[in-house]
Amino acid sequence: MDRAALLALPSLCALWAAVLSLLPCGTQGNWMWLGIASFGVPEKLGCADLPLNSRQKELCKRKPYLLPSIREGARLGIQECRSQFRHERWNCMVATTTSTQLATAPLFGYELSSGTKETAFIYAIMAAGLVHSVTRSCSAGNMTECSCDTTLQNGGSPSEGWHWGGCSDDVQYGMWFSRKFLDLPIRNTTGKESRVLLAMNLHNNEAGRQAVAKLMSVDCRCHGVSGSCAVKTCWKTMSSFEKIGHFLKDKYENSIQISDKTKRKMRRREKDQRQTPILKDDLLYVNKSPNYCVENKKLGIPGTQGRECNRTSGGADGCNLLCCGRGYNTHVVRHVERCECKFIWCCYVRCRRCESMTDVHTWIPVGLPKNLSIFQEEMILINKII
Repeated sequence: MDRAALLALPSLCALWAAVLSLLPCGTQGNWMWLGIASFGVPEKLGCADLPLNSRQKELCKRKPYLLPSIREGARLGIQECRSQFRHERWNCMVATTTSTQLATAPLFGYELSSGTKETAFIYAIMAAGLVHSVTRSCSAGNMTECSCDTTLQNGGSPSEGWHWGGCSDDVQYGMWFSRKFLDLPIRNTTGKESRVLLAMNLHNNEAGRQAVAKLMSVDCRCHGVSGSCAVKTCWKTMSSFEKIGHFLKDKYENSIQISDKTKRKMRRREKDQRQTPILKDDLLYVNKSPNYCVENKKLGIPGTQGRECNRTSGGADGCNLLCCGRGYNTHVVRHVERCECKFIWCCYVRCRRCESMTDVHTWIPVGLPKNLSIFQEEMILINKII
């Protein structure tokens, strides 16, 4: 870190401390704010001043060396959520610390407590991110109480020419910590939250963890004369978090609605489907999703106004779906930038000015005349001098 960044860190910490002090510590999901914190700020503030509830702070104080992994887990979850939904009507928008009004709310706003499919995905991806980050830290040797998975040592199948070796990811430790850090605060909630919503959140946390464990893969390295692969050393490793994100997005698309009157155990809302068991890695929701097409200030939904769409796509990013059938504008954007740069002796760089034209399609705001719904040509000159 350079000198300027080091000098700015105390001011940054003071700003974050002021913002985080506005957060109600008992609220579920406030730990997620760590995912957008600047590097080094949570460690500088310490466990006592972070947006954690009492049990999470206690665990953080006992294991302060896990704080970087907690922050990284939150960052992973947020980043993957935004990546998976970047072309959808709900694009996993998070609040920013530049607004005091937003800073007093959960990072994901309304969606975190709405009991919808979006709530299910948020809880699952954030729990998975924490498992992935903590497990990776264990394998990297960054912590003393966990390392590689020792249960696989000295095993294998000599008759098949392979044995366990290397450093297998100890995903069980990551899952254990995730349960301690995320589930215990929910189980001990005494607020007005619905029992069904709490049970749903617990289940979706576990679904995220199960996704990490289910997608574990086996990597091997060959040994032998001239690469004959007479013997192989194998170890278990976690899949990339992007692959885990795709898995959970598929679960989101096939999520199960449960009854809001569940007493003993959760059950499907549709009576004719209740004989089909709910699996550990299924995502569950209670309430149907709101209309993300139109702005709803009360719920904090911005709508899709102004979002770019793909006119030729039939998928979620296509103009028909993203613009909710309301039509779109087409802007012809001219980009001017430097290109084909060459170093000239001595000592400067000579570049050409290159231009490119791009069609950008955006949703027409509600209330505009219908005759604009096909498309409207505009010339917008954007000079991007790099």
